Amino acid sequence: MVTTPFPKSPLSMETRNARRSPKWKLWVLAGALVGGGALTIAAGDSYFEISKNLEIFTELYKELNIYYVDDTQPGKLMKTGIDAMLTSLDPYTQYIPESDMEDYRFMTTGQYGGIGALIKRKGDKVVVSEPYENYPAMKAGIWAGDEIVEVDGRKIAGMDTDEVSKLLKGQAGSAVKVITLRAGSTEVTHSLTREEIKIPDVPYKGLVDATTGVGYVKLNSFTQTAGQEVRTAMKELKEQGAKSMVLDLRGNGGGLLREAVNIVNLFVPKNQLVVETKGRIPEWDKTYKTLSEPLDAEIPLVVLVDGQSASASEIVSGALQDLDRGVIVGERSYGKGLVQQTRDLYYNSKLKVTVAKYYIPSGRCIQKLDYAHRDSSGKAIEVKEEAIAEFKTRNGRPVFDGRGILPDVDVHEPELAKVVSGLYQEDLFFDFANNYRLAHAEIGPAESFTISDALYTEFVDFVKGKQFDYDTESMEALETLIEKAKKERYYEHAQAQIDALRRELAPDRSEDLLRFRSDIEEVLKNELVARYHFQTGRAKANMATDPYVRKAIELLNSDGVSAILAGTGK
Repeated sequence: MVTTPFPKSPLSMETRNARRSPKWKLWVLAGALVGGGALTIAAGDSYFEISKNLEIFTELYKELNIYYVDDTQPGKLMKTGIDAMLTSLDPYTQYIPESDMEDYRFMTTGQYGGIGALIKRKGDKVVVSEPYENYPAMKAGIWAGDEIVEVDGRKIAGMDTDEVSKLLKGQAGSAVKVITLRAGSTEVTHSLTREEIKIPDVPYKGLVDATTGVGYVKLNSFTQTAGQEVRTAMKELKEQGAKSMVLDLRGNGGGLLREAVNIVNLFVPKNQLVVETKGRIPEWDKTYKTLSEPLDAEIPLVVLVDGQSASASEIVSGALQDLDRGVIVGERSYGKGLVQQTRDLYYNSKLKVTVAKYYIPSGRCIQKLDYAHRDSSGKAIEVKEEAIAEFKTRNGRPVFDGRGILPDVDVHEPELAKVVSGLYQEDLFFDFANNYRLAHAEIGPAESFTISDALYTEFVDFVKGKQFDYDTESMEALETLIEKAKKERYYEHAQAQIDALRRELAPDRSEDLLRFRSDIEEVLKNELVARYHFQTGRAKANMATDPYVRKAIELLNSDGVSAILAGTGK
């Protein structure tokens, strides 16, 4: 998501001439549509069409609620209608009812009042999947895997995770009593005081190559504190000897546009264009430039992106690429070049609406899907290849619009083996790590923890008696082949050969546990480290084998960055 401050409503200026203006009714109608604001709409046909369809909708809604054979639940019916209408536009334009306001606040600020723990459903139970570091749940000794039995006297049995989450959340400073049950133990009552839980935008920072001074900052989101958190992290790393920097935006789906500008400003001099927005109404034609002197305009920089780096992440990576300030490493980004803003509606609800497209310094818009045009199945189509235009970075390097941010250096992490998804789906990594934590008090530093032969054998023995299934793409292709062979009446003729091929391709769990050990080890190590060192430990444990980080270090420790930015390197 990219959001910006909404422009001042023109309605206040029009009220003075309300009685003299023939457009007054049109302003009122527009105001009703957007919940108290106003939007310029052309007179004539537009006014008639809006008025006519509002009357039709009101009458239809009334008739349905009176005459439909079953109870229609008016609130639910209206929500369904609103959601369907907005879905026809794009997936980012959304209605936010009052009941979801806490989730909206979390999305924009990263804050909520609670105990600081992720929960999930496991069978008919609700368990803690991971406590947050240094928050009430962790400080009270609640572990991943602990079952939540009761919250403030209410039994949890039969509740879904949303219901339990609402019970655990509340005003910071308020008390909540939580009863948990750990495997092999008895129920424990925890009297907790809720805190303002702030999920950090920067969950981890550190020197990934202390010898040459390569600093690393992981940025997970763009809430109101993102720019300040990145600034603080960079200053600390520079004090520790960082001479170059890796900014990791992988998996970062975006957030506040202003924070994206602030982060670019850390590396780029004052008064540089970062992004422009262009909408249907003039109020949305805005230019965003850097406002202050940079923290460091010279430090060599690599930015990591992947297919889930979107929106504000693409503004940061795209602007730094267009300005030839940093080298982009990884996979092509998501391709979201749209800006959303929220409008207040009645009864404490909101509308999050797409109001503009954004354009980064080279002049390109990286929006990939064209929501105004759809295929026969109703899906938005990609911007056509012939419509893709070439632009130039400050140093004259070619870059392109319509397809997200194409990295300067490609890195593709191999897809995990299918056996991993089977083990993950059945929570076997999670269960093994919980059992291991019960039996072992310590595992040593996160960054040096490895899966020994003995530990891996222990895991294999643990899962051998468990049921877990997974399909390979080969087997899926074989099933498709069999369907076609039956349809074309070749199946009986080739059945013996097909059955033999099925036996060869069918996954052998025992064999796959050995064949794909390296893939399984990565996930297992991540889960085990989290039991002892939480989110920070996960990040540290992954650094040594992360191919994106390895490539960034390689470029920063050679002349790769400067050569690429000058247009002479590959």
